[in-house]
Amino acid sequence: MTSNTSEPTASADTDQQLVERTLAGDQRAFELLVIKYQRRIERLIGRMVRDTDLIPDIAQETFLRAYRALHQFRGDAQFYTWLYRIAVNTAKKALVDLKRNPIITETAFRSGDDEDETSSNAFELTTDETPETVLAAQEIAAAVNSAMEALPEDLRQAVTLREIEGLSYDEIAEAMNCPIGTVRSRIFRAREAISAKVRPLLDKQTGKRW
Repeated sequence: MTSNTSEPTASADTDQQLVERTLAGDQRAFELLVIKYQRRIERLIGRMVRDTDLIPDIAQETFLRAYRALHQFRGDAQFYTWLYRIAVNTAKKALVDLKRNPIITETAFRSGDDEDETSSNAFELTTDETPETVLAAQEIAAAVNSAMEALPEDLRQAVTLREIEGLSYDEIAEAMNCPIGTVRSRIFRAREAISAKVRPLLDKQTGKRW
């Protein structure tokens, strides 16, 4: 096995540099992009599919599609935003092929690891650990989950990108390929629909609102 003397500095390259190196024939550069984003992509896919056995396969297909389309990547967009769109489309295609409906699992509302520490999770609950509050939190999480499942796909995707992934409105517009005004409208409508189902449960708590 040959050693790669350039590997120690490769991780310091920006996404754009890694893309350029990949296009120039450096396979290791794309491997670094996979390593960097694989866990995040798998978590995203996990929020769309119920069968966890499908996640690795869909993630692999996502990266294969990204590799084949890498020459189409525009440097004016964030690489992860571009990759996210491919992941969503790949997952949706897999679900259509399997005649399954996308859902948002309860794990989508748990805080992520340190990679997502900047994400804004509007649905995260902070309560004292008592049987009553734990049960209430579970009921609220179930209500949020149910409300998310009932949303039209475009609203569900927009609010997931904003509230769970923490993307900006500009990034969401890029990922969903629509005007920023449309993004704001979809997120507003999604929040209103979720709030209508969750508010009665929250009103039972100690005045906690969201």
